[in-house]
Amino acid sequence: MVNVSARLGRVFDNAKVGAILLANTNYTDSNFLYLTGLPAATLEGYMLVADRRRVTVLVNVLDYEIAKENSPRGVRVVKWQTREEIRRALKRLLKGKVVGVNGDFIPMDFARRLKKASGARRLVDVSDAFTKARVIKDAEEVRSISIANRIIKSALREIPRHLKPGVTEKEIAAKIAYLMMSKGADSPSFPSIVSFGSNTALPHHMPDGTRLVPNSLVLMDVGARYNNYCSDVTRTLIFKPDRKSAKYKKMAEIYGIVKRAQEMATARIRVGAVAGDVHRVAGDYINSAAKGTYKGKFTHALGHSLGIDVHDGGIGFAPGYKEKLRPGMIITNEPGIYVVGFGGVRIEDDILVTTEGAKIL
Repeated sequence: MVNVSARLGRVFDNAKVGAILLANTNYTDSNFLYLTGLPAATLEGYMLVADRRRVTVLVNVLDYEIAKENSPRGVRVVKWQTREEIRRALKRLLKGKVVGVNGDFIPMDFARRLKKASGARRLVDVSDAFTKARVIKDAEEVRSISIANRIIKSALREIPRHLKPGVTEKEIAAKIAYLMMSKGADSPSFPSIVSFGSNTALPHHMPDGTRLVPNSLVLMDVGARYNNYCSDVTRTLIFKPDRKSAKYKKMAEIYGIVKRAQEMATARIRVGAVAGDVHRVAGDYINSAAKGTYKGKFTHALGHSLGIDVHDGGIGFAPGYKEKLRPGMIITNEPGIYVVGFGGVRIEDDILVTTEGAKIL
């Protein structure tokens, strides 16, 4: 269950405002999920007002019972039927106050209308305060992300038996989605990346009708969402390898280098380590391995923060990133090598930073 009081404290410690106002449009502000723990699918059009003590959620009468049933301690649910009732509620809660809003989410015109409707003295962007609060995961967040990882890894373990000559990338993507949902996922974390053969050299390739053939690479970058939290895992394998072929030997060489790079990065992850240095360890190894054959073929950052959003913000393993690692951060570790026209390998796991070092979720 979400500890609303603790999360409010973390946000307001970094936001010097009298109250915070979050407003969902056709999309849900992930900070809304952070402060309430409400199911993401039910929140279109909801508004939230928070101070250091409590969260008040304004919902239409149709969703009142659902919101009330799912709200944790510290969240009060108020129903409305007309826009005038919303305006009155906002004025009662916000009039004359300096109010924080998520400037990364609310359009400027919408923010102006909210200021007028609420009678707020001034609106202040507090998106950075949420980023700082969310970069350290609490026990409930770690639990949810761990379960999301168990779900997707369990699904991926079943995929090899579904790989047959002629099956398409789209068919395998659909099978992964079915398996994760049958194992308890609320939804995929993001559109699944499934690629075969030379398509694996394209890091963000979307599955299409490409058919699987023997002695080729299969890359699956997928994630499950559980209790609003994401997992993000990549596995690469060689389908029906011809171990005597030059093609297989090159695929195996690339896989071995990427695997070793990931292991070296994992060993470097510890409290106090500089995030950019973790990327550098993996990148330097890839650039120098096999006499520099794959120099420059690792084309993205080693990892990103993970949480309610797949790219949760605030930290990452990227060149030049000077943030130091702290306990409770969850960051992906995903080195890769991509040879256009041939294929690519990426291996990804989600890492919890602990006082003992890196924990693979």
